[in-house]
Amino acid sequence: MSYEGWFTLALTVLVLFTLIKTSIGPHIVMMAALTILSVTGILTTKEVLSGFSNSGLITVAAMFVVAAGIYHSGGINFIVNRLLGNPKTVRGALLRIFLPVAPLSAFLNNTPVVATMLPAMIAWSNKTNIAPSRLLIPLSYTAILGGTVTQIGTSTNLIVNGQYQSLTGESAFGLFDITIISLPVAILGMLFIYILSPLLLPDTRENKPLSKVREFTLEVCVTKDGALDGKSIKEAGLRSLKGLFLVEIERGDSVLPTVSPDEILQGGDRLVFAGETKAITDLLKIDGIEAPGNLEQPLLLEHKRQERALVEVVVSPFFEALGTSIRDSEFRNKYDAVVLAVARNSERLNSNLGAIKIQAGDTLLLETKPEFASNQMFNREFLLVNVPEHETPNHEKASLSWLFLIVAVTSAATGLTSMLNASLVAAGAMLVFGCLSARQAEKSLDITVILTIGASFALGLALQKSGVASYLAELIVGLSSGNAVILLVLTYVTVSVLTEVITNNAAAVLMLPLIIEVTENASLNPTPYIFAIMMAASASFATPLGYQTNLMVFGPGNYRFSDYLKIGIPMNLLVGMTTITILYLVFPLTL
Repeated sequence: MSYEGWFTLALTVLVLFTLIKTSIGPHIVMMAALTILSVTGILTTKEVLSGFSNSGLITVAAMFVVAAGIYHSGGINFIVNRLLGNPKTVRGALLRIFLPVAPLSAFLNNTPVVATMLPAMIAWSNKTNIAPSRLLIPLSYTAILGGTVTQIGTSTNLIVNGQYQSLTGESAFGLFDITIISLPVAILGMLFIYILSPLLLPDTRENKPLSKVREFTLEVCVTKDGALDGKSIKEAGLRSLKGLFLVEIERGDSVLPTVSPDEILQGGDRLVFAGETKAITDLLKIDGIEAPGNLEQPLLLEHKRQERALVEVVVSPFFEALGTSIRDSEFRNKYDAVVLAVARNSERLNSNLGAIKIQAGDTLLLETKPEFASNQMFNREFLLVNVPEHETPNHEKASLSWLFLIVAVTSAATGLTSMLNASLVAAGAMLVFGCLSARQAEKSLDITVILTIGASFALGLALQKSGVASYLAELIVGLSSGNAVILLVLTYVTVSVLTEVITNNAAAVLMLPLIIEVTENASLNPTPYIFAIMMAASASFATPLGYQTNLMVFGPGNYRFSDYLKIGIPMNLLVGMTTITILYLVFPLTL
């Protein structure tokens, strides 16, 4: 092996050590490795940057935008509200998670699916009185299993597919080529979750510190001819909101202070709630609910609802309109913001929202433009500006966003166009037809993931070009004693272990050139070994570090590291044995 080979091998070991032993972001580590490979001349400029033009990487980026379009149009809320319901047991809740999450993750990248479902799941767990810790690891695991079913469900499959094309010149795998392996694995994995997760996962609610809840008085309107017009309070789901209490309904000049669950809502009704901030953000996502339109002046916020934001401000003693009512304060004219709710000393205010007189120290919940927080951060009239994590879906575009996704998947599955073209067109259509704004599309792109993937290609290419892949391939063949089945097991186990300690994309990209060399040298069929890499890198359950969705639910579920080990290790073993068995039975291992 040449000097370049030993240098690349040492660099690869250093990368692995850094990823395992430090908290430095994978994107920083991989970009540093890319820089070293470029500066030392091991790779040319074109080779260093080739990963960023790879079709798999561009498809991942486009699918992030498509998933964001589904989210910001309320497409996932549409499914959640109709399929989750009100289960009585943990296993009943798990069945309702499987139904939407697994199919969604098969056709949308599973990371944005979990990011989108996470707040809804937490609110749902509160509503059903089931601990989030009983549901969030199953949510992550279900998304992982669903993501393996197609080539577009997880970024790892897309990246491996793209790199396989680049390194071998062979045609890409089809959208459903991996489904014959991954679908039975997904079904068996969900059966495992259904049976054993209620026994293995803790109820961590009692371990969470209690905090004093700030209670707002909130007023919203029922949209005329909207989704709730003509429905009863119970049918609209307004009696089952966790953390919110419907105080009264204002209808014309009359007030209904004691509201029956069977009371029929009418367009223009003003609903007065009392509750906490998080519950308010959930309420405002309901189709058919809008900010009140006549507290002061005619509505000035003529922007699309997905271009507005929720902001909390605390009124200072320098506020000009102290002592005046919200209706008379001309808040909209001065700040281009709508007062949705008021909190005062954690007490419930019983007055009509428009009649509440503003006092120093009041916390106001505003609906306004996204730039309000930065514009008012240093305004003496406000002591604090806080932006809750909330954006109101544009429900009018929900059906359209699903149509774009279905057309994209159908076009790729039937061979009408490539997955790259289908995803790019779908992402563009989401923007052109207003399913999401340009700002939301930009926010949906996970730059750290994109940088990690693009830079990982350079390291993988260097391993092959410098001869390291060929050298290590010979070692692996030696360990397997030339036995194709043992080699398949070694491939899966190696990638699986690496995935648990570094990142799934990095593990797959580093191993792929080695396996290509191994299969070529040993005259083996590369397909089952490539699929083993895809499955091992995607099916990561034993630690929160191995897969992004596991890490995303770690904090909200109040989990410990050992919780993942307890359920994840047997899950890894089950999925690994099933995958290897199906690969052995379905594909010939030798050419």
